[in-house]
Amino acid sequence: MELVYGHPKSLKPIQTKYCPGCGHGTIHRLICEVIDELGVQERSIITNPVGCSIWADLYFDFDSVQPPHGRTPAAATGVKRMLPDHLVICYQGDGDLAAIGTAEIIHAANRGEKFTTIFVNNAIYGMTGGQMAPTTLIGQKATTAPYGRDPVEAGMGYPMQVCEILATLGGTRYLARGSVDTPANVRKTKQYIKKAFEAQLRGEGFTMVEILSPCPTNWGMEPCESQDWLKDNMIPFYKLGEVKNTLEGADK
Repeated sequence: MELVYGHPKSLKPIQTKYCPGCGHGTIHRLICEVIDELGVQERSIITNPVGCSIWADLYFDFDSVQPPHGRTPAAATGVKRMLPDHLVICYQGDGDLAAIGTAEIIHAANRGEKFTTIFVNNAIYGMTGGQMAPTTLIGQKATTAPYGRDPVEAGMGYPMQVCEILATLGGTRYLARGSVDTPANVRKTKQYIKKAFEAQLRGEGFTMVEILSPCPTNWGMEPCESQDWLKDNMIPFYKLGEVKNTLEGADK
């Protein structure tokens, strides 16, 4: 009998610490499936900082580096420059990447650093208590915005569309936004990840895949409800698809 589906070799077969309905587990699997398909497990390195991504090194069966909060792109820059033949993955959440680490990601992208960022956007701070994040939607409630994000009267500012911001920088070669709310979107997101990893291995420049992911615990929802909320609220604002593609062979 032909095996058509199995546990990825690059993903450790252990019980998850993530909350029920969390998207991190699905994203981990997609990363590992692509690594296995590319045959680069032995030369893959992930950098995972503070936040829910801090658990990533428990699950990935390859090397990892755990930088301070927000400093992941700086660490990934050093690793990739020293080991240019390795696949270097910068795994970040929205608070880590778009708040404390804004300077690092923008300047790494602008320099065209040749690593790939997997940006998990669940529109809230997950591990630290459900505070408002830079990506929290207008009207969305958080522990630091109990009445909902108000950009004007409460001076909370507007949600950041990170892919669109980075698309203006000359060093970015591939930027895409996927989601893990449906099987179809999961398959599409895997395609984005594979394209980004392949581009990195060719040495083309900065690549990033943003992935919309539910956070049922901090959204105060049941897992199935959170999937519907993501579809109805996040996807209309954070449009899915390739935001920028200037890779070799890309359609002009």
